[in-house]
Amino acid sequence: MMNPQAGQSMTYGPPAGTGGYGNPNYGAPPSGQNMAYGQPAAPMGQYGQPPPAVSKGPMAPQSSGQPQVSMYNAGQQQTYGQTNQNGPYTGAQGDGSQQQFYGQGQRGLGQQVPGQYGAPPPSSQPMRTAGPAPVSQSQLSNQMHGMTISEPPLPHAPQQRQQMIPPQGIAGQRLPPTSMPGQPSSMPGQPTSMAGPPSSQAGPPSSMAGPPASTPYGTQGYGGQMAPSGMAPSTGMVPPTSMAGPGAYQQQPQRPGGYMQGGGPPVSMSGPPQQSGMAGPGGALPQPGMVGPGGVAPSSFSGPGGYQQQQPQPGTPDTPTSGSMPLPPTGGLQGLPPMGGGMPAGAAMAMGGAGMAGAHSGMMQQPQPQPQQQRRLDPDQMPSPIQVIEDDKRNRGNQQFTTNQRGSLPPLVTTEFRVVDQGNASPRFMRSTMYNIPCSQDMVKQSQIPIGLVVAPFAKLKADEQQPPTVDHGPNGPIRCNRCKAYMCPFMQFIDGGRRFQCSFCNCITEVPPEYFQHLDHMGRRIDYYERPELSLGSYEFVATTDYCKNNKLPNPPAFIFMIDVTYNSVKNGMVPLLCKQLHSLLDRLPKESGQDESSIRVGFVTYNNTLHFYNVNGALAQPQMLVVSDVNDVFMPLLDGFLVKLSEARPVIDSLLEQIPQMFSETRETETMLGPVVQAGLEALKAADSAGKIFIFHSSLPISEAPGKLKNRDDRKLLGSDKEKTVLQPQTNFYSKLAQNCVSAGCSVDLYLFPNAYVDLATIGQVCTITGGQCFKYNYFQASTDGERFIYDLTRNIERPIAFDAIMRVRTSTGIRPTGFYGSFYMSNTTDVELGSIDCDKAIAIEVKHDDKLQEETGAFTQVAVLYTSITGQRKLRIHNLAFNCCNQMADMFRSCEMDAVLSLIAKQSIHQVVHSTPKVIRENIINQCATILTCYRKNCASPSSPGQLILPECMKLLPLYANSLIKSDALSGGADITTDDRSWLMQTLSAMDIESSQVYFYPRLIPLHTLDPSGTDVPSAIRCSVERLREDGVYLLENGVSMYMWIGLHVSPDWVQNVFSVQSTAQIDIDAGKLLALDNPTSIRVRDVIEQVRQERQRYMKLTFVRQRDTLEPWFKHFLCEDKGFNGGASYVDFLCHMHKEIRNMLS
Repeated sequence: MMNPQAGQSMTYGPPAGTGGYGNPNYGAPPSGQNMAYGQPAAPMGQYGQPPPAVSKGPMAPQSSGQPQVSMYNAGQQQTYGQTNQNGPYTGAQGDGSQQQFYGQGQRGLGQQVPGQYGAPPPSSQPMRTAGPAPVSQSQLSNQMHGMTISEPPLPHAPQQRQQMIPPQGIAGQRLPPTSMPGQPSSMPGQPTSMAGPPSSQAGPPSSMAGPPASTPYGTQGYGGQMAPSGMAPSTGMVPPTSMAGPGAYQQQPQRPGGYMQGGGPPVSMSGPPQQSGMAGPGGALPQPGMVGPGGVAPSSFSGPGGYQQQQPQPGTPDTPTSGSMPLPPTGGLQGLPPMGGGMPAGAAMAMGGAGMAGAHSGMMQQPQPQPQQQRRLDPDQMPSPIQVIEDDKRNRGNQQFTTNQRGSLPPLVTTEFRVVDQGNASPRFMRSTMYNIPCSQDMVKQSQIPIGLVVAPFAKLKADEQQPPTVDHGPNGPIRCNRCKAYMCPFMQFIDGGRRFQCSFCNCITEVPPEYFQHLDHMGRRIDYYERPELSLGSYEFVATTDYCKNNKLPNPPAFIFMIDVTYNSVKNGMVPLLCKQLHSLLDRLPKESGQDESSIRVGFVTYNNTLHFYNVNGALAQPQMLVVSDVNDVFMPLLDGFLVKLSEARPVIDSLLEQIPQMFSETRETETMLGPVVQAGLEALKAADSAGKIFIFHSSLPISEAPGKLKNRDDRKLLGSDKEKTVLQPQTNFYSKLAQNCVSAGCSVDLYLFPNAYVDLATIGQVCTITGGQCFKYNYFQASTDGERFIYDLTRNIERPIAFDAIMRVRTSTGIRPTGFYGSFYMSNTTDVELGSIDCDKAIAIEVKHDDKLQEETGAFTQVAVLYTSITGQRKLRIHNLAFNCCNQMADMFRSCEMDAVLSLIAKQSIHQVVHSTPKVIRENIINQCATILTCYRKNCASPSSPGQLILPECMKLLPLYANSLIKSDALSGGADITTDDRSWLMQTLSAMDIESSQVYFYPRLIPLHTLDPSGTDVPSAIRCSVERLREDGVYLLENGVSMYMWIGLHVSPDWVQNVFSVQSTAQIDIDAGKLLALDNPTSIRVRDVIEQVRQERQRYMKLTFVRQRDTLEPWFKHFLCEDKGFNGGASYVDFLCHMHKEIRNMLS
């Protein structure tokens, strides 16, 4: 499918006139059923158990076999799956932004219309192809009227539940009815992760007791609109009584949650083709605005989602636009039922005589169609991140993105591209939620799309991209605006022959210093424009003078201090010996600037249990010296010279120390440890050396030793997910928060490496990481033999990655907007300055921007992010990033320029920030309301007139419902008692510092098929959608979300594949506890290992591989990452949530 241009919209839902999905009582919940969103799920069994039933059945093919061709023209609206009765798509003039309508198509003239929202109904009958049917009297001239994609009954309503059967084999065995493609099994859901799988596992529950719900798909599911009480049915509406008779529906089994069960893939349609919206087959008169019978050949199905799109036939008249189709007179056609949507297109209903006869005065009884099964919703027709990502790669991949145009939308973070800086910062450094900012605050309030930036000031660039150059303006320092202090940048306007410049941020005019003066060319641009990076580039650095340094003194080179817990647990699990062994080589990887032969960073070493042990590693000594500090209530530095040393000057002594530490503590029996005095000791050491730096702390247990920072065990995971969860997710004391603030003041950050076997109260001790700009790494139940590789990989990357110390960041914006909210890992002592002990290439900070005045469309808006920091060589520098935006007065222009991944990142960080201040229910409702308001605003202001039954999504934000649902279900936001309190805290802290690329894959994990790998290929294969319906029993899939990695192995995988990769005969013999693949010398094994290694290289931390065999006890945990399915804690599936969104939008519109 071709990629629509920016600003197009997509419409989801059946087209009008088909009567929705068979519910005449749309919006009216069944008796006793509460339609509120977010109620507790029906009982799903204990955490860790396999789902009560996994509806397998034959898998729906992922592509139709027939290429889908979409033709886009500016200003035209594309209608997917909705055809005119005679074939051609209806075209509608929009506002310049294109729209697509994904709907359940109508059938006419003997064809099955492609592009339908629901998959065709499975049938047990062989395919019978009917010839063209006569044009039905019940065809509607207004296809858009009265249609709905109504919400399903929301999960967890008090309804009866059908008995479920544990999954059987896929071929030749009895299976429960399959759910719709993308429909969840009972237990999947959240696109989240934690540091390890759950420990307690149990067997499957035998059933979900109770007979099928008495009200099948018709009353609860997708149907037409019901006339409000006291109103006569109008066009497009069916009275409830018209569907009430016996035989109106086939009774279908129903899963908890209210979705219809279908059989296997559709193989046939039985009976003559039925005209959508008609009571039965019969002749019809053409209606006003309709074309006559056209020569459209019947289109065929090739499995769910496999639709051919019909093309207009020669000589077919144009169809009126969807918003302006003439309606037939209400009583104009004698003998027809009321126009509209009591029946779905290709309706899977058996219309009994009593069901229609007498339903409306003046109706004639119509011949009855053949019974057909109920149509299912087809997730293939709903917006897919996979399709969006692949389209962007195809259209913009491996190309240059030049930043010379103001307000240009960059490629997605998942696309490979090369940035050429020509005046605006690279999107790797800074992305915005929108690149066309509304001129007034009213537009923002109405749309609810947040204006925001996600800034990663030290992000890694590709090898062929230019690093920000350094500019030295001498002893006077950088040129700045006199009023707002903005730094010289490409947005400044030189006037008066170049002797003065006008600031683009505050409009103040400033004199140009004589030494910086240069003449202007005929375009008013300085003639040295291309020679000065600050005039021609979006990102660059200035050398800072002593005015930018503490005490007006240039800083010393920074330092790394390694502080190692040597209590019993740390020694026995192998952490201490492994770390000391690996540090020999790791110290050679200390970061250095290009051109340096050796790193300038100093190193120091401390061990601790309930006392502190400092080590003198002065190069002049023959052996290292240990100095013990037992007074932990008043920590001091026992030595100054010899603690922090340059590696080359003390290498033999350091090597000797690293060999002796494991031996010294190998027989320790000390189990109690402390943490507060350890951080204080590192801080005092850096203060004494007058250096900025980073403290690496390797710690194993809750600090319960009698010392400052002692904590009590307050773990209560039952509170997670409840209104009281914030009591265990916020710090139990402010000791560590205050200590972290002192660290920031000294330019010191803290990285924690935790190796816990029990609760360590990460919500409290983690403050030393989140406030200082550090990072926490967590290895539950660590054993050096199985987890050592992951630990050393993370430590290596942390040591060698680019980093800046003692940083202060300030964001300046042009008049009319200002930064108001900051989210991430940092400390703010005032409202403007973001202070960080350190910041590396993986950290990102989100900034919310709001209006304080009106903007002008012609001038645009500007932002400048300035970071003052100490480099790894000890040089004080300023890194500047500039970004310019367009301004607009039209909603369509704003929606056309939004970046969904940045919006998701900002909303996620804001939501995480609210966890300790609000309740889970309020946070969920805020996200749902914001999502619904955004889509409603687009519908009101940008979409062409259409029926309320159409769900219309903006092209740039068509994934908003999916991402919002994934965010709501994520463990970081909604993790309940199925994860530990520490894991929940760790996820929250990790997510708050994530960059956009990491958060995108975290909320929508990547699911990669491995059984179809081409051994000769080199690239990571394309991912598939995150749903259990995509898993085949003869397949193997790799799932990764940047934090965890799982390999799911179907029971019927080819024995040859299993032999090649695992060196065993069958899947039952695979050692699922191995955690790594054997290095076998065959093309399949090599290719699979290459893919896993490539995926790991793309992520910021090492993802341990966990094997999950189909139907093993770990499978429910694997499935809870499949975010298009239902979640553990009652989270809605993608289909559920999209329908709920549509209901919310309709409520707002009405």
